[in-house]
Amino acid sequence: MIVFVDTSALYALLDADDENHPTASRRWRALLEREATLVTSNYVVVETCALVQHRLGLPALRALRDDLLPVVRVEWIEREEHDAALSAVLAAMRRDLSFVDCSSFEMARRLGIKSGFAFDRHFREQGLRQPT
Repeated sequence: MIVFVDTSALYALLDADDENHPTASRRWRALLEREATLVTSNYVVVETCALVQHRLGLPALRALRDDLLPVVRVEWIEREEHDAALSAVLAAMRRDLSFVDCSSFEMARRLGIKSGFAFDRHFREQGLRQPT
């Protein structure tokens, strides 16, 4: 099973006060036990680093780098995905739909990924189901 990992999941894993932390921790352990292939994008890594550093501080950023990211394959957004994601944001005319999310959806389509470890409703809207 290949699973795209979103910022919302990574953040929930790191923040014990996040409402999704218990669910995120259970899903993470299950994915690791199943030896799922975990994939994210370099844009998600940048977004997550900025969010974690700002909200949780440098120890949490170190935990992201040392504990979570080593088991996630980071794919780089290609130029076509970048352009398509920006076009999708502008076409959607929805302020709450992020450029990083749209780039994630483009990458998931390119890689044929059908599951998303995310707590962001946009992933469901795009047909990426939660891993079971």
